[in-house]
Amino acid sequence: MSYKIVKKDKANYSTSAWSGGATTEIQIMPEGSRYADREFLWRLSSATVEVEESTFTALPDYDRLIMMLEGEMDLCHNNGPWVHLAEFKPHAFDGGDETLSKGKVVDFNLMLRKGKCRGAVVPMVFSKDALEMASELLVSELKSCRDCMIYCHCGTLYITMEDGSELELKAGESLQMSGDFEHADWKFRGETGVRAVVAAVWSV
Repeated sequence: MSYKIVKKDKANYSTSAWSGGATTEIQIMPEGSRYADREFLWRLSSATVEVEESTFTALPDYDRLIMMLEGEMDLCHNNGPWVHLAEFKPHAFDGGDETLSKGKVVDFNLMLRKGKCRGAVVPMVFSKDALEMASELLVSELKSCRDCMIYCHCGTLYITMEDGSELELKAGESLQMSGDFEHADWKFRGETGVRAVVAAVWSV
């Protein structure tokens, strides 16, 4: 393998309160950066929204990708039309937008420094027919990325690496991967109902 793998769990994350719930930071890069300083390259987090209506924090220097892990949400950007977000459907928007939300959810957020990096969020909702499709999509998507995180939200996800070794991710656990993914060949296995997500980051 020409990339580094670090397995993480809840003990490695940091959780902080916000006015509408709590935010768990899964990863921030460069490591040691602070979200409050607004100087990070990218940040991956999951938040609980415990109020029916809220206003997103303005992040004009960042592009954002958001996806609902539990529940459904409606978003309005800059007084435009409302956008309905079902579970495990990624949505991209400008972090500088004035964004209002409706709905109590658990979400998944990828923040990306404008002009420095771009990213993608690939959901994996396992059913009888979805395993091979998920593998093919992820391998093709990740060939040129620099960093990626695989996060298991519920159930147990099994990942077979190109050397034949198998990694297990339980709910709340993640894999941080960085390096050269050109020869990556991963296979994913999980029972119906397993839900996971991959966040990938590319340099611009």
